[in-house]
This record gives sequence, C-alpha cells and structure tokens, in this order.
Amino acid sequence: MVSSRLVFLVSICILLSQAIAQPDFLYSCLGKGNYTSNSTYNTNLKQVFSSLSSNTEIDYGFYNISYGKSPDEVYSLGLCRGDAKPDICRSCLNNTTNLLPQRCPNQKEAIGWSDYCMLRYSFRDIFGIKEINPPVYNCSGNNISANYDQFSQDLRTLLDSQRGRAAAGGSLRKFAAGNATATNNRTLYSLVQCTPDLSDQDCSDCLFGAMEDIRNHCAGKQRGRIVKPSCNLRFDVALFYDATADNASNNTPAAKGKESIKSQTVIIVVPIISFVVLSIISFCIYLRVRKPREKPQSESADEIRSVESLQLGFGTLKVATDDFSDANKLGQGGFGVVYKGKLSDGQVIAVKRLSKNSSQGDLEFKNEVLLVAKLQHRNLVRLLGFCLEGIERLLIYEFVPNGSLDNIIFDPIKSVLLDWARRYKIIGGIARGLLYLHEDSQFRIIHRDLKPSNILLDFEMNPKISDFGMARLFELDQTKGNTGRIVGTYGYMSPEYAMHGQFSVKSDVYSFGVLVLEIISGRKNSSFRNGENIEDLLSYVWKNWKQGIVSNLVDPTLKVGSTIEIMRCIQIGLLCVQENVAHRPTMASVVLMLNSYSSTLSIPSKPAFFMNSDTESNICLQWEHDSRVTESNQSKSSSVQASINEVSITELSPR
Repeated sequence: MVSSRLVFLVSICILLSQAIAQPDFLYSCLGKGNYTSNSTYNTNLKQVFSSLSSNTEIDYGFYNISYGKSPDEVYSLGLCRGDAKPDICRSCLNNTTNLLPQRCPNQKEAIGWSDYCMLRYSFRDIFGIKEINPPVYNCSGNNISANYDQFSQDLRTLLDSQRGRAAAGGSLRKFAAGNATATNNRTLYSLVQCTPDLSDQDCSDCLFGAMEDIRNHCAGKQRGRIVKPSCNLRFDVALFYDATADNASNNTPAAKGKESIKSQTVIIVVPIISFVVLSIISFCIYLRVRKPREKPQSESADEIRSVESLQLGFGTLKVATDDFSDANKLGQGGFGVVYKGKLSDGQVIAVKRLSKNSSQGDLEFKNEVLLVAKLQHRNLVRLLGFCLEGIERLLIYEFVPNGSLDNIIFDPIKSVLLDWARRYKIIGGIARGLLYLHEDSQFRIIHRDLKPSNILLDFEMNPKISDFGMARLFELDQTKGNTGRIVGTYGYMSPEYAMHGQFSVKSDVYSFGVLVLEIISGRKNSSFRNGENIEDLLSYVWKNWKQGIVSNLVDPTLKVGSTIEIMRCIQIGLLCVQENVAHRPTMASVVLMLNSYSSTLSIPSKPAFFMNSDTESNICLQWEHDSRVTESNQSKSSSVQASINEVSITELSPR
C-alpha cells in the first residue's frame, strides 16, 4: 500500500515537473479550411516544416518559405524571440513544427507561439502583410493593488520607447527589450517584437494596438503576454529575457548602491554630459529646421569650392581632352558627354562635361561632388576631382579601361570574353558595391539608375558602379523616400518608383535583379521576339524557371559553368524583381546568398511587369536602355514624360 502511494506521488511529481518545464504554448487554428492527410497541401506542408527544421542559417531568428503551386501552395513564417540564441531558436522551431499540427489537425491555416518562437503557416501569401488577428492574451501574477495608475504609466512609457526602437530595427530584426524602475523601486521588464518583413509604420501600429490591449485584458496584472500574427509584447516584474542580447540593455537605467566616490563622479559628470548632448541636439535641430532650398545659388558654388584639393582648372581639362575632341569621346549620358583625357603627369582620366542646357545639371553636379568624393570602395568608380568655372561644370573620374558592361555583354563577339566565372565575379562585385552604398558607407546612398551602361569594367574585369548623379543622400536612419521628380531608366525602375515615385534601397535591389538576369542570359531587358510570341526578359525567365529549363535562359556563349550556381543566381535575380517590396531581399542578404551555398533560398513570386501572353505586348511600352524619365508631377496623376533617343513620348499613368 505504501509502495503504491509512493509510485503515485512520484508519478504526480514527474507530471508536475514536465508541466512546469514545458513553456506556454499559445495557438489559434483560425478555421480557414481543412486538408486531408493524402492531399497535395499536406505534402507541401510537411516539406515546409522539414525545410524549417533542417535550416541552420537562422542567426537572425527570422525565416520564411513557400512551397508548391496554387491552390496547394503553402506559405510559412518562423520568428524567434530577439534574445534567443541560434540553438534555442532551432530547437523551438523544431518543437513547434510538431506541436502546431497536433493542436490544429488538418487546418489549412494556423499559428502557434512558444516561449521563444512563433510559427505560422497558411494557404495564402502572408509575407510582408500586417495582421493583428487573431490576438491571444496570457496574463497572470498578483494584482497590482497599490499605485496601479503609476504602474500602468511606467509600463506604457517603457513599452512606448521600445516600440520606436523595434520599428526602426531594419529588415533583419525588429526587436527591443529593457527595464525601468517602477513604483516602490520595483524593476519592470519588457520586450516587444515584430516580424521584420513589416514596414516601420506597420510594426509601430501593430505594437501600439498590443499596448492598448493591456488595458483591456491585463489590467492590474504583474505579468502579461500579448501575441499577434505580426507582433508581440511581454512584460513582467521578474527578468525573463537574456539581458546580454543586443538591445536588451539599451533601456537599462544606471545601477544604484555604488560606492560613494563613483556616485560623486556621476553627480559631476552627468550634468556636463547632459549639457553637451543638449547643445548638440539643439544645434542639429537648428540645422534641420533651416530651409536649405532658400540658400542663394552662389552659396552652393561656395560650398563646392571649399573642396579645394579636388578642384582642377577648365584649361587643364581642355588640354587633357584635346579640346574635348570627338576622338576622345567615351559616351553620352542623360546630363552630358564623357571624354577620355590625359593629365600632364601622364595619368589617364575620364571627364564628364555636363550639358549647358540641362535643367538638372547643377543639381546632379552638386550631388556627385558632395557624395562621390566621400565614397571609397573597390567596386565604385573613384572621383578624382571636379571643375567649376563660369557655366562649365565637370567631373573627373578614374579611367576604367574596358568600358561599360553593356558594350560587352550584349555584343555577340565581345561577350565571349566573359565566361561564367567572370560573370559570377561581376555579379558579386556589383552586389558588394551596392551593399556598401546602402549600409557601409558614411552616408546611405540609393543609386536609382543601376543598369549595364553604369557598370564599368577594369583591366581584370572587376565591376565598378558609376554615375551617382541620380543618387539620393540619406541620413543613417533613413531607408526610403518619395519624390515628385522621377529620374532613371525604364526597364530597371521598380514598379513603386516608376508609378508612384516611391523609392528605397529595395528599388536598387530590383534594378540589381534585372541586371543579374541580363548578365546570365546575355539578353537586353526589353521586348524581343521568341518564335511567334513577343516576350520580355522577366516574363521569359520566370516561365522557363518555373518549368525548370535552364538552357533557354543562359547565354549560348557560356559553354562551361556550374549549372547549380547559374540556377541559384537566376533564383536570386527573380527574388530581387518581385513586385512586393517587402519580399525582395536586402543587399546584405543577397551577398550572403552569393557567398554561402548552404543558405536556403526562398521561392520567388511572379515578377513585376509580368507579360502573360503576346496579346498583352500590344499595351506594353518597349523600354530602351538609354531612356530616361526627366520629369514627373506626382501631385497630378496625368503623365510621365520620357525621352527616348530624343523623341518625346508620353506614358499614361495607370489609375
């Protein structure tokens, strides 16, 4: 009898310990439809879960994948808590892929939240879309009886600061955690997180709604957790996250109870630092409030003249280019002619002479001088100097001997100079150059006119990105903008930029994707005849890639090359030209994909400007490589003026 009771008590203890050790698993089955065990959807779902479980490249804790074809295509998204180590992240996702189908058997859409991760799958596209339903609430702990209003205010202040930090976290991670001292010297801990495929605004809005839910569902509780498909938050009076993780300690106040000498030092130093910081902030605000557009025209010239070490005389350049003779003409862009020149010391240079009748020449000149002079990277054309003399404005670049990529890649004879190894090196070099512009340079730059004619090749066929006349300067915390003046080249413009003037680093990613597909295929990104049908490059690549046909996509001059490597680059190119901005990878992700064969590539969706048949080609504009949009009025949804070979046409904007 005693032994039976002992066995019973031991069993109860084991069950209790398992229950305590098992983290809370919250889930919702959504009820959007069912699938059968022998269906294609179930097979695709298992494949998605298998990919998630076997993936080892989830250091940032975010992973999305789609598999199959409509109507049985499965979309899945996994997100680990921002402070979770990679091994904990993988373990959590593995466990959740087992738990969720058990809790929601045969459901075509479901979502589950474990302590360290979230897993979601659906029959519909869920990437980059803010979704706040269904919300799940888990609130516990003793009620806050004393100073409840102050506790709520302290919590809201803490969460609000974290909301802003998380929303600005970028495309790899939108997470923030920290603590603050609440009532009765009690420390309050919290964290917030969004899926990083959300925009900054969508993340902020989602977390704001979750904060409002605290008042309705967790009022008076010491701890709470509110989870939604696109964001989640958690708070507690006990530490529950890894305080050593990035951002975890950003909001941590200074520790108390230090030695008296340290306290006195803090008392003296803090006011001084505060005064300096406030002074700097005030000065920055003053600079921001000033209206730079109201500066007189002569002030812009004075600003440029301050870069004295870069300035050359017009006479010097006139001699160097043999009076700008046609024999030295290298090419002509949208704002002037480029000449080859030779300085008195023997140095060979490229001189860009802006057109005097260009209404945008002054602005482009100012952009290039102030921006390009600060850029130093092996895959960027180096600015050597400039000339500002009367109405003459010129830029002096390093001379790149093999000319532009378009003169080689699209030439049936010269293209044999670029075997697959060189083309792959060119793709990688362009990617690294763009990554430098977007993330690693002193200023964040969006090129906005990336195309083969703006890729120059040196003696060893290393690529160098040129022509930053279109580039838009960003402060370090900016990644996007909106312009009423669209500049660039049709065929390489992302849809959101060409139609609405909205641009971001993802606009350059789109142009890069087009460039990659051109380098692989040797075809220009314009309509061409394929048998009896009219095709455009993106549609042609998409159709053949979906059918698994590589031979049709690869330049016939490429007789030797890694088929797997080529297919991988085609898939990367298609990922970059997806219509949904949020689905396109960042250049950091692209560089990782090119350098690491172990990283799993997502399945791309149909590219923008997809041409379904030859009948649609009748209403498609055949975009030429030298076409530039020169003017656009976004306030009037009327038309976009374009100049194609000096012949004016008007492209009506879609309603």
